[in-house]
Amino acid sequence: MTRRSRAVLVALVGLLMAGPLMAHHSLGAEFQMGNPSAITGLLTKVEWDNPHIYWSVDVKDDSGKVTRWSVEGLPPSYLHRSGVTRQSMEPLVGTTITVHGRFAKDGSKLMWAMDFTLPDGRVIPVGPRRGDPDAR
Repeated sequence: MTRRSRAVLVALVGLLMAGPLMAHHSLGAEFQMGNPSAITGLLTKVEWDNPHIYWSVDVKDDSGKVTRWSVEGLPPSYLHRSGVTRQSMEPLVGTTITVHGRFAKDGSKLMWAMDFTLPDGRVIPVGPRRGDPDAR
């Protein structure tokens, strides 16, 4: 393989690897952007990773059947700037919370979170708020 062929191959591989880094989903494409909805359930897991934080919430229906919801939030850096940290979220595992946010358009048990309300009434902002450029 010639030096030029290797350089072209390296450049192509670099471009292919960069594609997924540039991709990002639109909230409006994946979630219902009308009035926010709410679920109430037991917070069972916190996944504090980039590019988004995920929480698992077990929600009981009227018959007692439990359904696990995946709740997506903003990146850790955004929440940290808002005063929400891993250290403040992890102790909430095992707590019943109400999550306000946007349901997935495809009907899956996925929600884009805006805030959590704790049993004592405290509200923890975990998503974009009105007027926030990340709210789109």
